[in-house]
Amino acid sequence: MVKLNKIYTRTGDDGTTGLVDGSRSPKHAARIEAIGAVDEANSALGFAICAIDNADDLRRIQNDLFDLGADLATPKGALDGEGFEPGEMVLRIVSGQVEWLERAIDTANESIEPLTSFILPGGSEAAARLHVARASVRRAERAMTALAQAEPVNPAALHYINRLSDLLFVLARAENDGGKGDVTWVPGANR
Repeated sequence: MVKLNKIYTRTGDDGTTGLVDGSRSPKHAARIEAIGAVDEANSALGFAICAIDNADDLRRIQNDLFDLGADLATPKGALDGEGFEPGEMVLRIVSGQVEWLERAIDTANESIEPLTSFILPGGSEAAARLHVARASVRRAERAMTALAQAEPVNPAALHYINRLSDLLFVLARAENDGGKGDVTWVPGANR
C-alpha cells in the first residue's frame, strides 16, 4: 500500500521528475508526456463514471491505468529487473489485461445495433462523457506511440491503450440506448 506523508518534495523544482528506477527525467520528456496523458485519460474516465450507474468495470480500468502509468514510469532496463532488488515487483501491463478488454468489447458490442454511419460524440450525458474519455485515451495512445519511436515501451501497454479506446467507444454507444440514440454524422453535402 502506498503511503504519502507529504505531497510536495521540492525535488521537481528543477524541472525534472523521478522515475521508478530512481532516475530523473525532464518534465517535458516524451515519457513524462505519455504518463501525463494517461493520467488525463484516467481523470476523464473518472468524470464519466460520475454519470454511469454500474461502473465497476470502469473502476477496474482506472486501476489498470494506474498500472499503465507505473509501467511507463519504469524505463526499459527495469523490464529485466535492472536497478531493482531481488523480489522487488516491477509493475507492468500484461496480456491478460488486454484480453479482459477484448472480452469486454465483444460483450458490450453484442448489445448494440451495428453501425450504419459515423457517429458524433454525444447523445446522453453518460455517452458524451465516455466519448471525452475515449478521446483522452486516444491522445494518450499518440503520446505512447511517440515515446515508442524513441525508447522501448512494453508492447502490452500499447495494445492495452488501443483496446481501451475501442471499449469506450462501444460503451458510449451502449449508453445511447444500445446504439439507437447515437447522433449520426451528416456529411456536408447532405446537411
